[in-house]
Amino acid sequence: MWNKIGRIVKGLSDRLDIDILKAFDIFYSSDTCKNLHNPHLGLYLLGDICIVDELIKEIREKDSLK
Repeated sequence: MWNKIGRIVKGLSDRLDIDILKAFDIFYSSDTCKNLHNPHLGLYLLGDICIVDELIKEIREKDSLK
């Protein structure tokens, strides 16, 4: 799982053009991270790009609520 997390964080960093440490912070404080670790949801079965897309969608939704 840690390889998958690394690829997701790297993808997030690349897509948002942010520092890798900022991407780790965003990832670990997200609902997507919690859902990824929930075996009943099966999010871990999706591809890395799909999970990055979901994470970016979550970030945008949270920003729109501010």
